[in-house]
Amino acid sequence: MSNFRSESVDRLFEIILRLESTEDCYRFFEDICTIKEVQDMAQRLDAAFLLDQGMNYQDISRKVGISTATISRVSKCLKYGKGYRNAIDKAKENQS
Repeated sequence: MSNFRSESVDRLFEIILRLESTEDCYRFFEDICTIKEVQDMAQRLDAAFLLDQGMNYQDISRKVGISTATISRVSKCLKYGKGYRNAIDKAKENQS
């Protein structure tokens, strides 16, 4: 994933990390992304959480409203990547 690293992407991520509330995020992402893009990202994250809970692709597809192909990609990233796993682990820490 390092192939998209750049000064501009670093700046974007640094700005996101400085947002202080959910409302700040809504305002920022509403300006920088289309509503569909934000919804797509949210659905992928939902799929990652459900995969982590052991739910199967068909049930996730029905529940979240995304294709099994997208779920497969999320599953691959969850297994071999680090981003979804890190996010899920941090969410679990915050629930404790």
